Amino acid sequence: MKKRSDSSVEGWRIAKKTSAIKKRKIDYSDIPPLTDEQLASMRRVGRPPLGDEPRQLIAIRLDPKVLRWLRAVATKRQVPYQSLINDMLASEMKKVG
Repeated sequence: MKKRSDSSVEGWRIAKKTSAIKKRKIDYSDIPPLTDEQLASMRRVGRPPLGDEPRQLIAIRLDPKVLRWLRAVATKRQVPYQSLINDMLASEMKKVG
C-alpha cells in the first residue's frame, strides 16, 4: 500500500524534470529578423482585434442546452463561442437601434 506522501514525492520529481526542460536555452541566432513589412502584416490570432475600447469580461449564466447549441454553431463556423455570442448580440443591437 502506498503512503499518501509517495504520490507527492513522485509528483515533485516529475515537476522537477519538467522545469529543467523548460529552463533549456533555445538558440534563435539562425532566425533572421522580421522586416517592417512582415511586422505590419501580422495579426492577432485567436483574440479580438485591438480597438478603441477593449472588450469587458463578464459572467453570464446560460441554459446548458443553449450553451451546447452555441458551441456547436461556433465549431461549425470555426470561431470561438464567446465571439459568436458577441456577434449575435451586436447584430441584434443594430436591428433594435
